[in-house]
Amino acid sequence: MATIPAEIHGQRYISLATFRKSGVAVYTPVWFAEYDDKLYFMTNSKLGKCKRIRNNPQVKIAPCTMRGKITGPEFSVTVRILPPEECARVRQAIKAKYWLARVPFLWRNTDTYIEITLA
Repeated sequence: MATIPAEIHGQRYISLATFRKSGVAVYTPVWFAEYDDKLYFMTNSKLGKCKRIRNNPQVKIAPCTMRGKITGPEFSVTVRILPPEECARVRQAIKAKYWLARVPFLWRNTDTYIEITLA
């Protein structure tokens, strides 16, 4: 089992590169939680990154700033959309890391949790 790279471990944000059908990368900074040597993030199922993930689960991640400026090496990873029964533990891990994630009205449209597995 691959472990979380030192460059990612403990960071506040990662840049998530999802790919359009044309192969063009779309970079998005996301909050994430670390749990059992995997990374997790939350999003809305109607957003473009979710659609791109459904089409291609091969993505890249890198440590980044809040604004998305990449600050370290990029890693190729695989993602999967979690079924509802696996979401509670991920939600708790994200709430534990980010106090703003505990404000319910900010996240009312967040309905999808995604697992990142390092290759």
